Amino acid sequence: MIAKSFKNLEEQIEILKYKGLIINNERYAKDVLLRENYFFLNGYRHLFMYGTSDKRFIENTTFEELYSMFLFDRNIRNVLFKNLLIIENNLKSIISYQLSKKYGYREKEYLKEKNFTNRPDKRRQVKDLISKMKRQIRINSREHDATTHYANNYGYIPLWILVKVLSFGIVSEMYSILKENDQIEIAKVYHLKPENLINCLPILANYRNLCAHEDILFDNRSQKSISDTIYHQLLNIPKREDEYIYGKYDLYALLIIMKELLTNEEFKSMIIELENSVNTLDYNLSTITVEKVLNKMGFPKNWAELKNIERSYLDE
Repeated sequence: MIAKSFKNLEEQIEILKYKGLIINNERYAKDVLLRENYFFLNGYRHLFMYGTSDKRFIENTTFEELYSMFLFDRNIRNVLFKNLLIIENNLKSIISYQLSKKYGYREKEYLKEKNFTNRPDKRRQVKDLISKMKRQIRINSREHDATTHYANNYGYIPLWILVKVLSFGIVSEMYSILKENDQIEIAKVYHLKPENLINCLPILANYRNLCAHEDILFDNRSQKSISDTIYHQLLNIPKREDEYIYGKYDLYALLIIMKELLTNEEFKSMIIELENSVNTLDYNLSTITVEKVLNKMGFPKNWAELKNIERSYLDE
């Protein structure tokens, strides 16, 4: 394998120009490349190339177009991220309320193995999760203001405080190994069945982390797919080999999940922000269409109509 060598800004510019990208203002392009990183910006080049075998930019593609795609992805990532944080906070609050009410608010009470599923195949996972949570208590009782306050003044850290320092991934895993009755009570808040919530949470956690680390979002695909929903039917999403081609394991599937977990007002506001970002991108593109981008995202042509459909829960 040939090692990649460092390329200065001038060399980066020359590589892009060699591949057919039009750069009208080299000073501006160098400034963008320095601030945003050539590697990350170049991650959007595939949309503007003739194909996988012909890696030249489509004729008349400009640096500004490439950068507008980069900014579009950043904008939708920021919109989704702030709403994923709302979902994360809501879920943590609901779980901590349910478990504290039932098992107690001191860690020696709510971290007992008997509070979780007694399935033999989950026993190891329960032990490991409790160890992870205890580790977070040890670390954050010294480093996090709220946990330090409770540890020093009361001698314990209640679950509604601990969840603030637990990752979405840990909270997602915790839900999956709760007793069935607790899963039902928590899912009931969202009018969902536990199996639907269990399936959705890892997808949410993955996208949350992707957004937090500013990874490329628009064409990301999750490893898990979501179940068919009434939304797929109402939006007349086409099928291929009896499977919907949009809204299964793409970014649109994430929107469908978020529709179930956000309030109507929160969801509509999010879609309006996404529509504004799409319109801005459409204005800035000339060599490719915004429809090409939406297709890569897994968005059907009538994607925004999702905000106008009355919530029909995934378990119905």
